[in-house]
Amino acid sequence: MQVDNISIKDIDEKLLSAEYVSNNEISTTLYLSFLLGKPMLIEGPPGVGKTELAKVIAKSFNRDFFRIQCYEGITFEQIVGEWNYQKQLLHLEAAKNDSNNVDKIFDDEFFIRRPLLNAFLNDNDSVLLIDEIDKADEEVESFLLQALGEHEITINDLGTFELKNDLIVILTSNSQRSLLDETKDRCLFLYIPYPTVEREIEIVKSKLPEANDETVSYVVKLVHDIRNLNLMKKPSVRGTVDWVKSISNLGTNNIDKTMEESMGVAIKTESDKKRVKKDIFDKR
Repeated sequence: MQVDNISIKDIDEKLLSAEYVSNNEISTTLYLSFLLGKPMLIEGPPGVGKTELAKVIAKSFNRDFFRIQCYEGITFEQIVGEWNYQKQLLHLEAAKNDSNNVDKIFDDEFFIRRPLLNAFLNDNDSVLLIDEIDKADEEVESFLLQALGEHEITINDLGTFELKNDLIVILTSNSQRSLLDETKDRCLFLYIPYPTVEREIEIVKSKLPEANDETVSYVVKLVHDIRNLNLMKKPSVRGTVDWVKSISNLGTNNIDKTMEESMGVAIKTESDKKRVKKDIFDKR
């Protein structure tokens, strides 16, 4: 993407128009991704908006969106594509009397494309999200190095495919395992922590502009107190938004009581609920 006609402030405004409250580090990293043509590796605790950022970038810059959701055991075939063996067998059966057609079973028409190859060969500028890359094994991560660094994908028996559009690649990680140094070297690094109170208030207001300012401020500050506890799962930013929406509908006459009764909106385990009740609500 040409960055001559776009500034970091423009990026802030574009993201905000899609209800994503950025900060200078996020917008600067995205600007540099455009400038340098490098992927972004985004780390941070679950629920801070890493995945949401990738979606918002696609929406804000009018790009097609592709997603690879990684998980333990994900394979090359599920990321790039696989041969359509049934179609190949049917072709071989039909061509058994014509040896000249046998080699055609390794043509593109017999290959089922998956998100990585689709994103590379898409006609329109795109965003590719490789979500939770830390859940994939190192073999899969190693395969991605060519795509991340050289903007190429090599598939055995099919050939090498070069990138056809201005593709932004975003990898997210919850640090379940340490990524390869080679992956890190190919990417711009961005760490997104839980937002400050001020930024989280902005985020909630962007999602719920009709919400009462005092309610938003009260809930956000309480959520920050909760995150300071030793919990199995700290409340996400999405949880804060949902909690504010819930409180706004349930009523704020006794906001602490209402929040305690609706804890399941943001607190996701029974042990965490007991801890929050004991250390937060019972002391108020």
